[in-house]
Amino acid sequence: MPALFVLADSSYAISMSHHTARESYRKLSERINRFPQGAPPTELLFQILEVLFTPAEAELVALLPIKPFTAETAARLWKKSESDARNILEALAARGMMLDIDSRSGQMFVMPPPMAGFFEFSMMRVGDHYDQKLLAELFYQYLNVEEDFVKALFATGGTQVGRAFVNESVLTTENTLHVLDYERASQVVETASHIGIGTCYCRHKASHLGRNCEAPMDICMTFNSTASSLIKHGIARRVDKVECHDLLAQARDRNLVQFGENVRERVSFICNCCGCCCEAMLAAKRFAVLNPISTTNFLPAIADDKCSGCMKCADACPVEAMGMVSAGDPSHHKRKKAKVNEEICLGCGVCARVCDKQAIELKQRGQRVITPVNTAHRTVAMAIERGKLQDLIFDNQALASHRAMAAILGVILKLPPLKQVMASQQMKSRYLDNLLSSRKSKRAEA
Repeated sequence: MPALFVLADSSYAISMSHHTARESYRKLSERINRFPQGAPPTELLFQILEVLFTPAEAELVALLPIKPFTAETAARLWKKSESDARNILEALAARGMMLDIDSRSGQMFVMPPPMAGFFEFSMMRVGDHYDQKLLAELFYQYLNVEEDFVKALFATGGTQVGRAFVNESVLTTENTLHVLDYERASQVVETASHIGIGTCYCRHKASHLGRNCEAPMDICMTFNSTASSLIKHGIARRVDKVECHDLLAQARDRNLVQFGENVRERVSFICNCCGCCCEAMLAAKRFAVLNPISTTNFLPAIADDKCSGCMKCADACPVEAMGMVSAGDPSHHKRKKAKVNEEICLGCGVCARVCDKQAIELKQRGQRVITPVNTAHRTVAMAIERGKLQDLIFDNQALASHRAMAAILGVILKLPPLKQVMASQQMKSRYLDNLLSSRKSKRAEA
């Protein structure tokens, strides 16, 4: 065969191979975006997925359900033996692309969302599993230069992925009486079945770009089943409650904000965030009026007669909610005093901690912040708000059982009336309408 034809055939084969690989990543992107915490499918996302997954892995993961599943389910979908499917899933879990969960029903697997999820896990262990410098550059462009992903994650809908925890060290005796257990980071530590510590994704990413601050790096906390999987695969190191409390104290001493999963029960992560590197705090500043982080139930109250205008609180505030205004002192025209923008304040209490004049004290917000009960509750609420409820319920590849359907409908029945109406409109289901009507009738009779 002439060399010209050989070269042409070779070029065609390479082109077809590239096309097939791109199609695999496109399918994986579609799979990721069936979950409420998706990722807009831009060229940068495909480049990130190419680093994290081989084309063959992307093809397989694209077929997986979004709810937890067994190796047997994966084997059926992939048309492989259960042993082969389990090996592939465990290899993915070893890199943080899958969570391996031990449940009453046996070993279960679930693909975490991009954030908080496999984006972070790829940077939580320093090593040679990935080109982390390349990943850092891609993540920076995707999250900090392009706006779609962060806006979709943090500034869409009323139910947020994460929430701020109050700095317990600045609570007064009176405030302590009003703080519920789930509002305390210390209580998350005390009730966790497993605790893992990993490298902070945000500061690790920033370090590859020469942008990181001096805040501690090995301080990213995971809990319960998430921690169990990450510890098992060496992505996080196991610590006891005493060490975790010590790390929380170190974080507070550094004026870092505790930002964790927005649920009351079985919190899966708490990040200790700075205002310069951490995605959540950066999003809070970029999209402040959209309230991208669920706040605490507190706000700082400033005693004007004690405030010296030193600006320590403004410098420490991670979301720039604390500013300085004229003190209105006719004797000292240049004198300043602190003023809080309550619309964007997280209520974390960092400002109260740094005030050496005791001019700042936390007060309760006028309206209590509602925190979803658990991950299922939050996920269903987010799916309704983002128009993805059908993806959650009709997760075709999962061949969802009646029990799974009942669990989701049970959550819907516990939501506020407005969310129930949104769910009904999206589902356009007579069954759901009748279920909600029946529920209303029973309440009226009671």
